[in-house]
Amino acid sequence: MKQNLYIAGAEAGSGKSIVALAMMDRLCTQGAAVGFFRPLAPATGDRDALSALVGARYGLETNTNLRFGCSSEMARSLIADDRYQDLLKHILAEFKKLESRCEHILCVGTDYSRAPSALEFDFNAELANHLGCVILPVVRGHGRDTESAVNATVAFQESLESRGCQILATVVNRVASHDAATIKARLDVVQSDHWHYVIPEEPSLGRPTVADIARALDARLMWGGGDELNHDVQGFKIAAMHLPEFLEHIAEADLVIVPTDRADIIAVSLLAYPSQTFPKIAGLLLTGDAPLPAQLCQLIEGLERPPVAGIAVAQDTFTVAMRASAVTACLTADNERKVAAALGLVERSMDMDDLAKRLETTRSTRVTPLMFEHDLVHRAKAQRQHIVLPEGAEPRILQAAEILSLRAVVDLTLLGNVDEVRAKAQNLGLQLEGIEILDPASAEQRDQYAATYYTLRKHKGISEQMAYDVMADVSYFGTMMVHFGHADGMVSGSAHTTQHTIRPAFEFIKTRPGAALVSSVFFMCLSDRVLVYGDCAVNPNPDAEQLADIAITSADTAATFGVDPRVAMLSYSTGESGKGEDVERVREATRIARERRPDLKIEGPLQYDAAVDASVAKTKLPGSEVAGRATVFIFPDLNTGNNTYKAVQRSAGAVAVGPVLQGLNKPVNDLSRGCTVTDIVNTVAITAIQAQTGRVR
Repeated sequence: MKQNLYIAGAEAGSGKSIVALAMMDRLCTQGAAVGFFRPLAPATGDRDALSALVGARYGLETNTNLRFGCSSEMARSLIADDRYQDLLKHILAEFKKLESRCEHILCVGTDYSRAPSALEFDFNAELANHLGCVILPVVRGHGRDTESAVNATVAFQESLESRGCQILATVVNRVASHDAATIKARLDVVQSDHWHYVIPEEPSLGRPTVADIARALDARLMWGGGDELNHDVQGFKIAAMHLPEFLEHIAEADLVIVPTDRADIIAVSLLAYPSQTFPKIAGLLLTGDAPLPAQLCQLIEGLERPPVAGIAVAQDTFTVAMRASAVTACLTADNERKVAAALGLVERSMDMDDLAKRLETTRSTRVTPLMFEHDLVHRAKAQRQHIVLPEGAEPRILQAAEILSLRAVVDLTLLGNVDEVRAKAQNLGLQLEGIEILDPASAEQRDQYAATYYTLRKHKGISEQMAYDVMADVSYFGTMMVHFGHADGMVSGSAHTTQHTIRPAFEFIKTRPGAALVSSVFFMCLSDRVLVYGDCAVNPNPDAEQLADIAITSADTAATFGVDPRVAMLSYSTGESGKGEDVERVREATRIARERRPDLKIEGPLQYDAAVDASVAKTKLPGSEVAGRATVFIFPDLNTGNNTYKAVQRSAGAVAVGPVLQGLNKPVNDLSRGCTVTDIVNTVAITAIQAQTGRVR
């Protein structure tokens, strides 16, 4: 039986969007098709921020799994014509279209933006019943003391129950931190037959970004973009004073509102941001019709990367200031920091697994990319590990580290010059609280690590001084942290070569018992499934024994990460059709792998089309358990594997997660130097899961 969830705010300002985002995030990890539904579309010309966020984050804007019940204009017309039931019927019909395609639907109610609150409350309660949804009400805790918050929650629950609603749990959101535990305890007593969750207020989520203000004011972007637009705005400063007075009054995260003819204020504002003696402003909002002075434009154009964004509106300063101050915060898909903070806040306050289990009915066996990627984070969080990132000053590493920290995925150590790492983080506007930063050159562990390295490598001609010098290298220092158990795993390679990253592991981490060599796999996240490719990064020309080892370890890795292993040993021929040295090597590798692991489904030699396409497999190798259904693809050499994974990645739009190293005693993983922040987050999560198993498969 399908089960759907309706999230409804009790009133305006409940903050139900972050609860809806976290619930969508959790549902999507289960592998079933998830739909997102809103009863009313925004008025023509307006924008539904939550739908835009969910659509972009979960890829729903490209398919039909995001749907509105009807337009706001249609709803008003039907109600005005006394056709309320027709309105409900129309919304229900649209909902059923979505339900036919989805195992779960997350429906988020109206926003109390126009209609009287009582009418919207009745509408949401009635609609939840018509759509067959259990309801998750969200009550506003902001501005309420303990007693008021408890009374409002109980009243809302009783009102929903009087209308026949089935309540899954109740969330009290935006509660003062010091009241959260008391409110939870009181609710558990007065409403002992209900489940309650209490989420504390997080001020940063209530602050608009420069992008929010630009969007609301329809402002032009003059300079800057990307991360600069995601700066939080804590206050506003109208620069209508002389320069010295202006510098006296600016505060941290101010949005400076200034006419375009005040070149002095604009130039000094850009200079104040990198200064260590002045607060860091959020951005500049330029007003008026006057063009910027040509010399100022030339100055800004010469900056490699302006520290803050500049946006412009043609209206006068007073009008712009009034409009800007009325803008509210909005979660957007391009602000990963704020999304991660929101998800981390909800996940710390609510038992998302318990909520998902109540909703769970049937689970798809298909492993989708979204399921795979989100499952990585949740599995890593389940048994938190300590991961070292040697490239501490690399911007992508720092951005990933903040996301991992905000979502409490792993504990982290960054390596590098401490002042340089902190300065880079500050310039990027990142927060690294709780993340250890170590400089190998001055770390107290250096002597101990050097002595151990000398003992392990003196037979190779390494002297004590050479060992001491080597331990200043971040890759060697990080790997030695893993060797000593001071970290559970290491991820590097965004700025270093593969050889630089993995050579120390070969020297003293070494292979686990039963593994003949270290190899690698990529998880290839296609549009509807996840495949495993090996070896595409480490072994150039493996012999038959090595190919068999790669096949077995790749199958084990696939199983560890939820992919049912059906192993295809790839070659240029299928079955007995081809002859030659290369195909015989694959045939022999298949024999060895089957002999060593008769429990695995292994087929070879197979051509790629016969491995992946059922119709081709039926012709070329009928009756095979693997052909046409393969999930693990073992390439005959590095040249073939590396080119194939990149061709699939670029041509099919697949996300390639890896390379994931396998066969080591402890987890060390390499990144591509072209990796994204998301790639780093995924690889760290994979490394943490490998560390959880107690052995690296």
